Amino acid sequence: MTTVANPVPEQDLSGLTGKHFIYTYANGWQYEMYVKNARTIDYRIHTGMVGGRWVKDQAVDLVRLDSDDYKISWTEPTGTSVSVNVLPARRRIHGVIFFPHWVHQHPERTVCFQNDHLDRMAEYRDQGPSYPIRVVPEFAEITFLEDCGENDEGVIATAPAGLPQGYADRVN
Repeated sequence: MTTVANPVPEQDLSGLTGKHFIYTYANGWQYEMYVKNARTIDYRIHTGMVGGRWVKDQAVDLVRLDSDDYKISWTEPTGTSVSVNVLPARRRIHGVIFFPHWVHQHPERTVCFQNDHLDRMAEYRDQGPSYPIRVVPEFAEITFLEDCGENDEGVIATAPAGLPQGYADRVN
């Protein structure tokens, strides 16, 4: 129980760390995430405004809100901030993406393997404009979910375009 004296509930993150899932937002955007460990995620974006983008070792803040409710939050080198609630047993997600104005104006600039272009992403971010922020709040359904264990570098290791046909369409 959370109280003033005990502000952080028990943080057993084992229900989400090591999980790999593909999910589709109500607006049709399809994403994939691997919760590599309690501090980092890898992800790919299959469709949507920045479809084709992929990232490894994104630092995150991961917390357990309740027995089957986790929140993953981060800010990217682009200046985009994201907060995602994941309910794996219910196969439900609610995400809010806060795109800086420059990303909304030129999403194609971010469609790459971000890790190879960190300096360029920082330059774009610093050039801006950052405001107005485009806020995209959406519910999503987890269509594919598996446990890959923690710290498996092979789970997300290639661009979305390099995946076999039908990869993101898997359902379980």
